[in-house]
Amino acid sequence: MGTLNVRTDDAMEKALVELTAARHSSRSEAVRYALLQTYKQLLLQQANADAQRLADDPDDQAEMLAIQRFMGVA
Repeated sequence: MGTLNVRTDDAMEKALVELTAARHSSRSEAVRYALLQTYKQLLLQQANADAQRLADDPDDQAEMLAIQRFMGVA
């Protein structure tokens, strides 16, 4: 496991105090939690963007319709 040093400002200190109190955790655990939550949000945003891109793609829509017809769903 690696080590990360982070310089904090007043806003970060306040956030750390709130996270550690709310989760009854250490500062390191609060930072890990916040980092993983941010990463999860990024992945969800990327998945949503991909889904929207595919939903807006006429070629993909045609292929999905063809698959549905093949499977007897449409």
